[in-house]
Amino acid sequence: MAAARTITISSASHPVLSTRALSRATLERQLLLRRSALSAEAAVTHLLGLQAQNVKPPYFQLAARLEDFVPDDLSALMAARRVARLVTLRSTIHTHTADDCLTLRPLVQAARDRELRTFRDRLTGVDLDRLAARVRELVEERPRPLKELREALAEEWPEAEPFALGVAGRCLVPLVQTTPRGLWGRAGQVTLTTAEHWFGRPAVPVPAPDNTVLRYLAAFGPASVKDMQVWSGLTRLREAFERLRPRLLTFQDESGTELFDLPEAPRPAEDTPAPPRFLPEYDNLLLSHSDRSRVVPPAYRGRAVRGNQPFRTFLVDGFLAGIWQLTESGGHTTLTVEAFGGLTPGQRAEVAEEGERMLAVMGMGGSHDIRFGSFSELQG
Repeated sequence: MAAARTITISSASHPVLSTRALSRATLERQLLLRRSALSAEAAVTHLLGLQAQNVKPPYFQLAARLEDFVPDDLSALMAARRVARLVTLRSTIHTHTADDCLTLRPLVQAARDRELRTFRDRLTGVDLDRLAARVRELVEERPRPLKELREALAEEWPEAEPFALGVAGRCLVPLVQTTPRGLWGRAGQVTLTTAEHWFGRPAVPVPAPDNTVLRYLAAFGPASVKDMQVWSGLTRLREAFERLRPRLLTFQDESGTELFDLPEAPRPAEDTPAPPRFLPEYDNLLLSHSDRSRVVPPAYRGRAVRGNQPFRTFLVDGFLAGIWQLTESGGHTTLTVEAFGGLTPGQRAEVAEEGERMLAVMGMGGSHDIRFGSFSELQG
């Protein structure tokens, strides 16, 4: 089956959603237009996970989205093994609920298999079934750091590249990062075990994508087939969307791309106010669509990343407006805000107010100041 194509259609048959309308709809689904009273666990479920390449971003993601969040809310879930960190979407680490660790990871296994193929020539003499069994045996015996796991595998396959052995193990077996790694205010090296061992129950067989399509639309819609493929790292999702078409509404964006949505999902008016929000690096709001113009103005495309260095970002009026950083010295915290364009006095005051709230929620509201200026030469 060919990979899904962007479909251009006639505006006569599908209502057009403007870029601002898409912005408001997506922000509402992402709990960023209005903060939600959901619990941390319910929010992680609704959002289908939190991007977690680094330890702190999931906490900042929930701080921006939930009314009464404190970092211990998520940390306690992680300590209780109700959420965990593992590689899922786009070959990156996400914090997921236990249920999603055991269901979403099997769904995206095809993407892990595709990733594994790029390393196959570095796995001389390796039988992949045997490798998967050995990885599972080692990490279920006790959680192991990745370096130790690579060394143990290299003893059995000395002709293979150790790095590739580690990647292959991660692709073949759903490996979660065990605590204390990921707990708020705690340090800990990455140690790994299987999701099944950590949660004490088996993963499900590879599910059909249909339910995840509906959940994706609830959290990121309205969206195209290609949007979901970018979010998930999967290909060939057109068939699932077509199965669901009778249950969905269809729209088009300003460029004519077909968009799908849930009939009952909120689609606020495009003039709905969108307060400023501070987001961490790698927030899924900025990574989960093929066409990111609903959040990222074309003039600012690529400005939230420099080389391999992602910046923390902030939104004004529902769109990416700049980057920010925190520096701490002698018990004093400085929040530096760099806007890409001009801010009105009112916008600047609202951004500062949102910054005060973020610092308070994250336990940094003691001695602090907020500065507007340039810091990008400091590399975040």
